[in-house]
Amino acid sequence: MDSRDAQLEQQSTNLSSEFSLIAKYFKDLTGQRGVELGIGDDAALLVPEPGRQIVVATDTLVETVHFPPSASAEQIASRALCVNLSDMAAMGAKPRWFTLALTIPKHLANKQWLQGFSRGLAEISAQFDVALVGGDTTAGPLCISITMIGDVPVGEALQRSGAQVGDAIYVTGELADGAAALQAITNPKSPLHNSERLLTRFYRPQPQIELGIKLRGIASACIDISDGLVADLGHICAASSVNAQLSGALIPVHREVSENYPQHSLRWALSGGDDYQLCFTVPQVRRSVIDELIAESGLTATLVGQIVACKVCHELVEIDGEILSPNNRGFDHFSS
Repeated sequence: MDSRDAQLEQQSTNLSSEFSLIAKYFKDLTGQRGVELGIGDDAALLVPEPGRQIVVATDTLVETVHFPPSASAEQIASRALCVNLSDMAAMGAKPRWFTLALTIPKHLANKQWLQGFSRGLAEISAQFDVALVGGDTTAGPLCISITMIGDVPVGEALQRSGAQVGDAIYVTGELADGAAALQAITNPKSPLHNSERLLTRFYRPQPQIELGIKLRGIASACIDISDGLVADLGHICAASSVNAQLSGALIPVHREVSENYPQHSLRWALSGGDDYQLCFTVPQVRRSVIDELIAESGLTATLVGQIVACKVCHELVEIDGEILSPNNRGFDHFSS
């Protein structure tokens, strides 16, 4: 191969433009109903179904903040889409479409990285039947912003503001996996460094879409647990003008985490974040409906506490009678 042939091969490997990147790696991800005009124009044309409201949510993932530099392109894409889908679950919405704003360093703008990223998006979008309908690409520090668009029957969206005194507080799945996974991924000496379960939980957290839909008309309030149970439950309390009491003994933690990190697991469950389970409240008159779902449909949800009257409205959540300090309430991008 002479120098000219080598140069041509390099040019074919690297991206020639933003438009060729979109056409080659992302255009085929549009394939869901309701898309009248997808990728390739200035904006998408979407057709919502009659009698439904549009639900829109946006999340941004930044390298070193939301995923380590060691993450593969496929892992990054899977995590980015799953995190955004979790917001749809919290609203009881059916996810339908999404847009992608990808900021990528020039050294990653190559065939191998982009094929992996596209593959990660394709697997998750196929699993949840969502279509990529537009977005933007630019050069810069690695950052992924996804706007997810879903729909819900008019008046049936789950919100944070409906919790009432006496409501039971539930969480789905198990907590503390997100923090334990990050510890395992970034610390080679972690006893769980090779845990495939935790690796999957971090890079492919399973959005609770079907559960969110089932909770319509049952839950009085709902939120996904991204910043930690105490912080996110606190959002429900603030929006509903109530307080919450939790029992530490009831918080569900996977045995793998509790046995390997006995001194950290409860704190991680309360404030570690990155679990992407749902926290929801249920009026006492509907408790039997949840109990039936748990017994008959395999719903994994645990009663962890109760909504109580607002005592001190800036102290929203207590655990075993103790109010956590502000530093232990969950992840905050702008805290000191």
